[in-house]
Amino acid sequence: MGSAHILRLIAQRLVLGGLLLLAVSVLIFAGTQILPGDVAQSILGQSATPQALENLRRELGLNDPTYIRYFRWLGGVLTGDFGTALSNGRDIADALGGRLKNTLFLATCAAVISVPLAILLGLLAVRYRNGVIDKTISGFALASTSLPEFFIGYLFILFFAVKLQWFPASSTVFDTMSFGARLQAIALPALTLTLVVLAHMMRMTRAAILNVMQSAYIETAELKGLSAFEVIRRHAMPNAVAPIVNVVMLNLAYLVVGVVVVEVIFVYPGMGQYLVDHVSKRDVPVVQAVGLIFAAVYIGLNIIADIVAILANPRLRHPK
Repeated sequence: MGSAHILRLIAQRLVLGGLLLLAVSVLIFAGTQILPGDVAQSILGQSATPQALENLRRELGLNDPTYIRYFRWLGGVLTGDFGTALSNGRDIADALGGRLKNTLFLATCAAVISVPLAILLGLLAVRYRNGVIDKTISGFALASTSLPEFFIGYLFILFFAVKLQWFPASSTVFDTMSFGARLQAIALPALTLTLVVLAHMMRMTRAAILNVMQSAYIETAELKGLSAFEVIRRHAMPNAVAPIVNVVMLNLAYLVVGVVVVEVIFVYPGMGQYLVDHVSKRDVPVVQAVGLIFAAVYIGLNIIADIVAILANPRLRHPK
C-alpha cells in the first residue's frame, strides 16, 4: 500500500511537471510573437523591398496563423529540432549542444563548492547557535545576499584578474582545453555563482535543522547524553533532509538558469551568453529554444526535489 501510494505521488508530480512545461512553452511562444518589430525586416534590413519581405515571411511561415506556427514549433521541439537561427542560418540544436555543456560544467563546479560548504556552515551555525561562530556565519550570509552578482563579478575581476593576475578576466573555453586549464578559466565565474547561492542555502539549512531541533525526540536524544554533533547528525539532519533538498535543488536550478548575468560579465560561451547575443539580433527561434531549455531544467530539478521529499517522508515509506 505504501509503495503504491508513493508511486502514485511520483507519477502525479511527473504529469504536473509535463503540463507545466507545456504551459510554459505556450507562454514563451506567445511572448516572442508579441515582441515589437518585424522579423523579416530585421533579417533583410531597412533597405529591403516589400516583395522581398513578403517572400521571406512566406518562406519562414510568418503568414500562417499563430496556433499553426506554435504546433509546428512544438512538434519540432519534441523531435529535437529547434529550427534554424535566423541571424546565421545555423542549426540551433547543434549550436546549443556545446553551449549547454559549458553552462552545465560551470554550474556543476559552482555546486560542488557551494552545496557541501553551505550544509557544513549550516551545521556549524546550529551547533554554535547564538554564539560568535553563528553570528559570524549569519553576518557573512547577509552581506553576501546583499551584493548583486554583477557587483561580485566585477570585484573578482578587479582583484584577482587585474591586480593579482591569478585568473583570466575573460573565461574563454574550447574543446581542446585540458581539464585544469578549463577549471582555471572558469574559476572567477564559478566563485561568483558560489557566493550568490551559498548564503541562501546555508541560511535555509540552518533554519530547517533548528526547526527539527524543537521536536520532542531531539530532547530525548539530548537526555540520553548524546553530544550536540551526534544529536544533529543522527536525529536532526535525517529529518531535515526534505526541506534542505528543496533548497539545494532550487539553488541548483538557479545556477543553470540564472547564469545569464555571470556569463555576460565573464564572456563565457554558455547558454546565457548565447541568449543575450541573439536577443539583440531579435533571433526569435533561438530565444524560444533557450527559454524552453531553461524552463525544462528549472521544472525538472523541482520535480526531483519533490520526489526526494516524498521518498524521505517516513510517514509515506512506513505507513501504519
